[in-house]
Amino acid sequence: MGQPPIGPRRGHLFRRCLEQVSVPGNSLWLTRLVTNLLDNAQRHARHAIGVRVYTDTERSEGVLEVHNDGNAIEPADRHRIFERFARLDDARSREHGGAGLGLPIALDIAHHHGGTLTVVDSPHGATFQARFPAR
Repeated sequence: MGQPPIGPRRGHLFRRCLEQVSVPGNSLWLTRLVTNLLDNAQRHARHAIGVRVYTDTERSEGVLEVHNDGNAIEPADRHRIFERFARLDDARSREHGGAGLGLPIALDIAHHHGGTLTVVDSPHGATFQARFPAR
């Protein structure tokens, strides 16, 4: 994610690495998936958010990765964050975070398009990876 920043948003630095990737699907729903992942990253980032889009040619998949430099998500909790209304930190409230629906909705959209949405290992922070069959 060593690309130049594409612009700050509420004090966070965005980095990008984008290539042209085409996946079949409903553009409105796929936009919602991206928006939900970016909103989640914005909420949890300390300073930086990274976005990477590429084609995994070995698997013929389009891949979207959204990374934030906030707290890592423990492997044991990675399934829970996709449950509706789930919160890993009980101290968080709706007033200081989302309604707990963004990630479950993103997961449903990925599945509807024949794809997956997972949290993958990263050296620091949290990285969400969406994979879709490429055209």
